[in-house]
Amino acid sequence: MENPLITAIEQRMSANFFDSTYQMPVPLIERLVGLATRAPSAFNLQNWRFIAVRSAAAKTRLCALAWGQRKVHDAATTFIVVGALARHDVLEERLQPSIDAGLMPCRMARAWIQAARELYEGSPQQQRDEAVRSATLGAATLMLAAQALDLASCPMSGFDSAGVANEFGLAGDELPIMLVAVGRPSTGNWPQKPRRPLAQVLQVV
Repeated sequence: MENPLITAIEQRMSANFFDSTYQMPVPLIERLVGLATRAPSAFNLQNWRFIAVRSAAAKTRLCALAWGQRKVHDAATTFIVVGALARHDVLEERLQPSIDAGLMPCRMARAWIQAARELYEGSPQQQRDEAVRSATLGAATLMLAAQALDLASCPMSGFDSAGVANEFGLAGDELPIMLVAVGRPSTGNWPQKPRRPLAQVLQVV
């Protein structure tokens, strides 16, 4: 029997057409985001946030900032995947649950906080790069979770980043990294498109 995670990876496709009559219940939105937050992040920073755009009014606002792409209206929910600039000063709180669970000794947590300070403090490019990495990993996990729950998804980079940040109240240290439309697929979607041969993308050294 095929592993369901491998099946989800092999069958996931980027949907352009969604069933506009389907409404996603809030518990399912919570389930999807809960799974998305299982993605890895440096130092377990978890420097992401997910804005679930599901009301008609919010979809209209987002669609205007996404070049009028119809999928924003038709998908049950479009997630704004937000990355936060990496900061060492939030790590103590975020590592405490791992300490409480007996997974991490206090001295290790202190070492991680110091390492994060040295990496990010005074380094805006490193802070931004980490925001992009973390949010992208979260978005990818969100899409695989959607596929596993018999939903279709589509990552979207075509939007006014500054406009989305302003319209949806992002903080000064937050960046809208991508949109991910999620819902039930309609007709007309292609299956997953062929990938380049491994010989062109894999180097074993």
